[in-house]
Amino acid sequence: MADRGGKPVRTGPERIRKLAQAAMNADVTVEQVDTILEGLSETLEDLNSSTANLDATLERFNETINQINELAPRLHGVVDRMEGIVVRVERIVEIGESMISPLAATEQVFRGAIDRVRRSTGL
Repeated sequence: MADRGGKPVRTGPERIRKLAQAAMNADVTVEQVDTILEGLSETLEDLNSSTANLDATLERFNETINQINELAPRLHGVVDRMEGIVVRVERIVEIGESMISPLAATEQVFRGAIDRVRRSTGL
């Protein structure tokens, strides 16, 4: 036998027990790894499903953005037409105000005259 450097020499039954214990430990470790891999497999399937849903959502989002891009020039045209309408309405209001201002001044003069007549007559 070889010199073991002061280590005790194991007997046959001790070696078998040690090997059996090592095999059992390895079996438990393999079961733990299997459990972890099963959980990881389920997680990866869920992630794959989520990624597919995200892809579909991004495609719809891209389609929506494209529709908005197509709509933008038409909206710009509508805004331009609305600005033109606002300018015309402002001109109409200015003309109306300039036409009404002499009438308003005349009305104030008549009201002032009527008020003076009322005061002087005591009505």
